[in-house]
Amino acid sequence: MFKIPKPDEIRFAQTLPKTRSGKIMRRFLKQVAAGTEITGDTTTLEDLNVLSRLSGEQ
Repeated sequence: MFKIPKPDEIRFAQTLPKTRSGKIMRRFLKQVAAGTEITGDTTTLEDLNVLSRLSGEQ
């Protein structure tokens, strides 16, 4: 028998970290999911507040 992979946690969000051209910034999503500090250039984000909302810092 094969085990079916299941996520540890599911988070719902109204928005995702996107660039101004609409591309999803997956590296920021990975950092939020890992619980690490957000590193890297965030100047290209459409909405800078989305990272704090996703990480629960509000």
